[in-house]
Amino acid sequence: MKIVLRTVPPRAAWTLEQAGIHPLLARLYAARGILHPDELDDSLTLLQAPQHMKGATEAGRLLADALQQGLRICIVADYDCDGATACATGLRGLRLLGEALGGAKVDYLVPDRVSDGYGLTPAIADRVKARGTDLLLTVDNGIASVEGVAHARALGMQVLLTDHHLPAVLNGQITLPQDCVIVNPNQPDCPFQSKSIAGVGVMFYVLLALRAELRARGVFGAQAQPRIDTLLPLVALGTVADVVKLDAHNRRLVAQGLRRIRAGQMPPGMQALFGVAGRQAHSATSFDLGFALGPRLNAAGRLSDMTLGIDCLSTDDASRAAERAQQLDHINRERQSIEGEMRDQAMQLAESLWDEAQTPPPALCLFDPDFHEGVIGIVAARLKDKLYRPTFVFAASQAAGKGHEIKGSGRSIPGFHLRDALDLLAKRHPGVLLRFGGHAAAAGCTIAAEHLGTFEVAFEQIAREWLDAPTLERRLEADGALDPQYRRIDLVDTLHQQVWGQGFAPPVFCEELEIVSQRLVGHKHMQLKVRHGGELVDGIWFGHTDPLPSKARLAFRLDADAWQGQRRVRFLVEGAEL
Repeated sequence: MKIVLRTVPPRAAWTLEQAGIHPLLARLYAARGILHPDELDDSLTLLQAPQHMKGATEAGRLLADALQQGLRICIVADYDCDGATACATGLRGLRLLGEALGGAKVDYLVPDRVSDGYGLTPAIADRVKARGTDLLLTVDNGIASVEGVAHARALGMQVLLTDHHLPAVLNGQITLPQDCVIVNPNQPDCPFQSKSIAGVGVMFYVLLALRAELRARGVFGAQAQPRIDTLLPLVALGTVADVVKLDAHNRRLVAQGLRRIRAGQMPPGMQALFGVAGRQAHSATSFDLGFALGPRLNAAGRLSDMTLGIDCLSTDDASRAAERAQQLDHINRERQSIEGEMRDQAMQLAESLWDEAQTPPPALCLFDPDFHEGVIGIVAARLKDKLYRPTFVFAASQAAGKGHEIKGSGRSIPGFHLRDALDLLAKRHPGVLLRFGGHAAAAGCTIAAEHLGTFEVAFEQIAREWLDAPTLERRLEADGALDPQYRRIDLVDTLHQQVWGQGFAPPVFCEELEIVSQRLVGHKHMQLKVRHGGELVDGIWFGHTDPLPSKARLAFRLDADAWQGQRRVRFLVEGAEL
């Protein structure tokens, strides 16, 4: 591992400090590209207006007509946390805004990961129509559903797509669904600045546009209009859990959501999820959203039915929410067990591919007939993190009539664009990829089982062409040394309260430390005592078992540990440069 220090522009750090920002925060913010204190203002008034998102104004009119005419609306959601929060946001928002018109007739449908696959398909459109739906509304999907939209329109339904994914490309040309309203900042000619907004954020913007349209129609005045900012806790959860880039716009949404969560202003289901996760909502952090609540919702989509998650987030019945949260927690524990077994098995398969020097190949492709289709993405991510190689993990398709197919989920490292690699593989080996899609860091594909060997060889060959030794060396960005005067509980709490995440990484400090003592705990974690600024500090390196030398250059995060009622600073080690 190579630890690389972030550059801190001195003028930016000075400007932030002069504006009253704590010197440590000023340095951290400047290293992440913040040049002026205005960029840290999380006021709702600074959010981009909904009319800047292409299609939002038209969507507001379409939904306003549907509410006023008493039409039936059905939300077609994705089966991950972003899709679940977007669906719950849509359900709650439409019901809230429809109250002044006698109520909204709105329900939802979630495709099954295994039997239905992703997105709005013709079969899903048939099921939606069978419910008597007049307006089909997608959240977190739909931009690539050309056939599904065409079929829905042929059935007589109006279609509104809200999505944030990239449009489909056919023969080098962007292909969009026709004869429908599309709200997606990543569609051509959309001036909305935040292209990284999550699906739940897009749905929130559609509700803003709908409220503005109803206000213009005189349904309610500006002083009496419904408070849809109550939906921001859901927006924050979906945004963090979907690991979208936390640009200034997304940080505002997350910060506003966390502010309400800490004040206890959230749906009962979110409160219940904090409870089963053993987290405190009054001190909620973006880490809680991404690593405690998000996985419990995602587990339902992977192993069971995401209607559990949406019901948990959309109900106002506290006892029902608590019951659903308990179910989600149980499913997540099952997911963890399956994942652990698969990860160990996949690691053994990966080690069989090592060369004589015990070096892994530049890319990994793993398959076992016993792998669970719903967990392959997590396992691919775990192996990618551990081995620092682009990794695809395949499982046999469980869909009816698809027994000859296997589904793969891939995760990649910086410098290797996974979707582009699949595109090149498809060109070199026509017919191998039945379906594929994704982004730079994550992608998925479906292939016939007999083509697995071809895929494996071709994928590794592309990796050999695109990756060199420097790219395959793990790099950890750090923020330099921690001044001992900042090793305080109050500053630990201050750091935790900030909005960190994808594209706005949490602080990692780095310096050479004396290792005073070290011992294994739980057979898989290294507990340390290090000397920092002349004082002994506790530390722990989760998932690390190899002993360290007496001195080592460590990268670590600040954390607080409680012991006999006292809170103490400890270091969470992220890596070492030995």
